[in-house]
Amino acid sequence: MIRTDADVPLRAAEQAQSHHVARAADHDVDHAVERAAAASLASGAPGAQEADAADDDAADDDHFHDQCGVFGVFGSPEAAHFTYLGLHALQHRGQESAGIAVVDDHGLTMHRELGLVRDVFSAGILARLTGDRSIGHVRYSTAGGCHVKNAQPIAVDYALGSIAVAHNGNFTNYEETRDLLESQGSIFQSTNDSEVLVHLIARATETNAVDRVAAALQRVRGAFSLLFLTSKELIAVRDPHGFRPLSIGRIKDAWVLASEPPAFDLIDATYVRDVEPGEMVVIDESGLRSYWPFASVAPTPRKMCIFEYVYFARPDSRLNGISVYEARKRLGEALAKECPTEADVVIAVPDSGMSAALGYSQASGIPFEVGLIRSHYVGRTFIEPQSSIRHFGVRLKLNPVRPVLAGKRIVVVDDSIVRGTTSRKIVKMLRDAGAKEIHMRISSPATRWPCFYGIDTPSRSELIASNHTVEEIAKYITCDSLGYLSIEGLHKAVSGGGFCDACFSGDYPVAFTNPTSHRRQLELIGV
Repeated sequence: MIRTDADVPLRAAEQAQSHHVARAADHDVDHAVERAAAASLASGAPGAQEADAADDDAADDDHFHDQCGVFGVFGSPEAAHFTYLGLHALQHRGQESAGIAVVDDHGLTMHRELGLVRDVFSAGILARLTGDRSIGHVRYSTAGGCHVKNAQPIAVDYALGSIAVAHNGNFTNYEETRDLLESQGSIFQSTNDSEVLVHLIARATETNAVDRVAAALQRVRGAFSLLFLTSKELIAVRDPHGFRPLSIGRIKDAWVLASEPPAFDLIDATYVRDVEPGEMVVIDESGLRSYWPFASVAPTPRKMCIFEYVYFARPDSRLNGISVYEARKRLGEALAKECPTEADVVIAVPDSGMSAALGYSQASGIPFEVGLIRSHYVGRTFIEPQSSIRHFGVRLKLNPVRPVLAGKRIVVVDDSIVRGTTSRKIVKMLRDAGAKEIHMRISSPATRWPCFYGIDTPSRSELIASNHTVEEIAKYITCDSLGYLSIEGLHKAVSGGGFCDACFSGDYPVAFTNPTSHRRQLELIGV
């Protein structure tokens, strides 16, 4: 039987309700920004008052967001505490909700809420999460909205006991699978695509949990790194393409799993290896063993998300044997060669543009300086004074260093441009600080296509590069010049081969089973 903390539901429900209202308002404003931006571009009038007015009220995080991070422990009496720390190290992968499920002799216990890891788990709550095995999850909504019912892990009781699942990614056949299950009598409690898995597991006829999980996996497609927790085992799975990262580590006699290896460092665990694409790892009292449930599927090329190296992963991560920090520096070096310009100083849009800016500086010979200071203490909401402050959202997060900028020709390096609204505000901020020229350089190709593999992206019509030229975008964000890294330069800089670049190229490795359906395109939060 699944147990939950008794004092959680009311507080979680209140948080969910208030967050939902705020999110709806943000979504309305966001569409106002897009309409104004489109009008500005169509009219060829950069700096249009309509776009600026909408920008002033919009949220200011114009980046893609990864869906989540997962962490698991098997064989440690401090499993919940280690998972709490591991999730803290993975907080960059999801800031909307956090949850931990644990197993002890009395069964499976779970706690999940909306909020950051540090806010969701108090010392008292962690003390009640007893057991030597656990899984945890931090989430940024893609499939499903922002509501506590969509938080993970998801846990159910079924014929063989209790099972909890934590998922990083998206199932591309979610709608079709859910429709089929509902037509056969299944009742869903959330809009989370991960819930289809527990229904498939419950309906399977195999006699043990491992075989039921393997059977359920045969019926889903897409991008997934998954953790399952039962009374006997911890199961980890990566999809055959290996879209999302998942690593194995050790701490004393315990096994640990994490979306990124730096999560091991915080608990003094040792990295062992990555879970291979298409591999299912089962950990129980007898140790670790591997299965290959997708062996009957035709050979599948490795297609890890290349945007992990551009933006998602921590710079101190090492994914598929490739240092993220070094890859980002190479992106900047390649960008300097492909998009040179004359300038006095190179600055980064912190924090994600920092490594690439260093690479651009070193390759171009233009000095690197810190021209923007980022505040790391801004929460999801902030009370604005009644007297309107221009570009309030950006000013909360970034502030220019005027002596670095005044009278200078500036190269500004950022990782991507999604809608262009934030880039526009940053350029205006830099001009107000006295910059003489502003040359935007983006350390990835133009983002023209949405992602359906676990990244929160707008629809294609909302991506500014999908229907506007580089010159038009430069005119809209009001910079003196704009340059993107080429797709070829991106792949060469990351190196290693075997990446998904669908958001840049439109080449989707996993086809959609029903491309004419109204796919649940994911609403953005805080953009």
